[in-house]
Amino acid sequence: MPLDLSHIDAWVFDLDDTLYPPEQGLMALIQARINAFMMAAVGLPEDEARVLQRQFLNEHGTTLAGLMANYAVDPEKFLHEVHDVPLDSLESNPDLARTIAALPGRKFVLTNGARFHAGRVIERIGLTGLFDGVHAIEDMDLTPKPAPSTYRRFLEKFAIDPTHAIFFDDTPKNLTPARSLGMTTVLTDTPEHLAERGLVAGEGIDATAPNLLDFLTPYALKDAA
Repeated sequence: MPLDLSHIDAWVFDLDDTLYPPEQGLMALIQARINAFMMAAVGLPEDEARVLQRQFLNEHGTTLAGLMANYAVDPEKFLHEVHDVPLDSLESNPDLARTIAALPGRKFVLTNGARFHAGRVIERIGLTGLFDGVHAIEDMDLTPKPAPSTYRRFLEKFAIDPTHAIFFDDTPKNLTPARSLGMTTVLTDTPEHLAERGLVAGEGIDATAPNLLDFLTPYALKDAA
């Protein structure tokens, strides 16, 4: 049975591997860029740099946050180098565009990615003009999800009542602080893909949506153009 979302007036989406399927492979390209940047920044061979990068993700939320806490790196250089990847693998999704447009209320993107990356991806998958705001890593002062202060800052910026908001993300730990603030939370990943990433669903999740379009369709306004 679908969740009762009649109280929701703010729909908040993560970007990568949420607004498009992980099978389209964009994050693999970004991960390769991150690996190369890590090796150069920390002076370690690939295997050791990869282990350290995963440690940074677990402890700091993003690779960049971990690098900034431990090494002298240029954050703007990092954001440009790791996100400036070809978008050929991403497919336009007109059905998702129509469905998001028909959701009752405002729509937002909340991403740990760079602002220019968010703009490129949104345009590529055909969602331009559908969002009332995009909150990227630069808007977080480089303090990424799942830091609670990042969610509070986002909610305050756009005057969102968290008890009337729903948040979609493919990373379980990013959903926990959102739920603690009163947001309804939806995990946009499958147990199999989570296992491949070394993650488990855990607590703090109200529903799962391995197919975002299928999940959203019942909530779209039937008389929308």
